[in-house]
Amino acid sequence: MHSIFEYQQFISDYLQEQYEEKEPRNLYEPIHYILKLGGKRMRPVLTLMSAEVFDVDYKKALPAALAVEVFHNFSLIHDDIMDAAPLRRGNETVHEKWDINTGILSGDAMLILAYQYFERYEPAIFKDLAKLFSKTALEVCEGQQWDVDFEIREDVTIPEYLKMIQYKTAVLVGAAMKMGAIIAETSTENANLIYDFGLNLGLAFQLQDDYLDAFGDPETFGKQVGGDIIENKKTYLYLKAIEFASPSDKLQLNQLFSIHLEDNFEKINTVKNIFNTSGASSATKQAIQDYTFKAFETLQKINIDNTKKDKLKSFGENLMARKV
Repeated sequence: MHSIFEYQQFISDYLQEQYEEKEPRNLYEPIHYILKLGGKRMRPVLTLMSAEVFDVDYKKALPAALAVEVFHNFSLIHDDIMDAAPLRRGNETVHEKWDINTGILSGDAMLILAYQYFERYEPAIFKDLAKLFSKTALEVCEGQQWDVDFEIREDVTIPEYLKMIQYKTAVLVGAAMKMGAIIAETSTENANLIYDFGLNLGLAFQLQDDYLDAFGDPETFGKQVGGDIIENKKTYLYLKAIEFASPSDKLQLNQLFSIHLEDNFEKINTVKNIFNTSGASSATKQAIQDYTFKAFETLQKINIDNTKKDKLKSFGENLMARKV
C-alpha cells in the first residue's frame, strides 16, 4: 500500500490526464476550477486504499475514485449556493466567481460526468458500482434537505441530526470505500464491513467539521469560520448547548438562532462562548472520538492482515486530529 500523499498525487495526476478544453467554456471552466482547488481528496483516497487493502492495484480503482471526487464537488457547488457561502477551500465559491445559474448548471453536468467514469468497468462491476452510487447520491440529497429543514425547526433532536449528517456526509465516505471493495471483488461481508468503517469515520469527520466551523483557524480551515452560526444551523454543538446550557443561555441561543444579522461578529463570539461554558464543545469532541473508535472496532472484523488494518487505523487517527 501507498502513503496518503501518494494516493492524493495519483488522483491529481489522473485528474490532470482527463482535462480537455471543451465548449461551452462557461459550463466546463467552473468544473475545472473547483476540481483544481484540490482539498484533502479524502473520499477518492479511500477508494484507492480500499482496493489495495483487498489486493488489487490502485490503478484499477482510479475511475471510480474520480467519480466519487467529481460527485462530491458537484454537491459542494450546490451546497455553497444554498448556504450563500463566499469561500470554499480559501477561494471564491463557484457561484461567487461566476453566478448562481452557472453554478447550478455546472453542478448538474458534474453529476452526469461522475456516472460516465463507471462506464470504464466491465458490466458486472459497473452494475454494482452504479447501484451503490445511485443509492448514495439520493441519500446525500435527502441529507441536504433535512439540513435545510432543520434551519427553521425549533425541535431538532440529536438522533435526527446524526441521521442527517449520516446521509449528507457519511454515506459517501462509506460508499467510496465499498467501491474499492467492489472493484477488488472481495466478499460481500468484507465490502459491507468496510462500508461501515467508512460510515463511522464519515460521522466523526462531519462532527469534526462542525467543531472546526466554530473553532477552526481561519488561516487553515479554508471556509468562513462561524458560517454555521451565521446560517442558524442546528449542529451537534448547538444541540448539546441547548441540552446543557443554563436557562438564560438557552434563551439567548434560541433568540440568536432565530435571526439573521448584518454584522455577525458579536453573534459568533457569544454563541462560541456558550458552546464552551455549557460543555457542548467537550461533548462534541467526545462524540468525534466515539465514532472514530467505533470505526476501529469494525475494522478489526474485516478479513485482511494487521498491517493493512494499521494503515486504515492511522488514516482515521489523522482524520480525528485534523485542524483543517
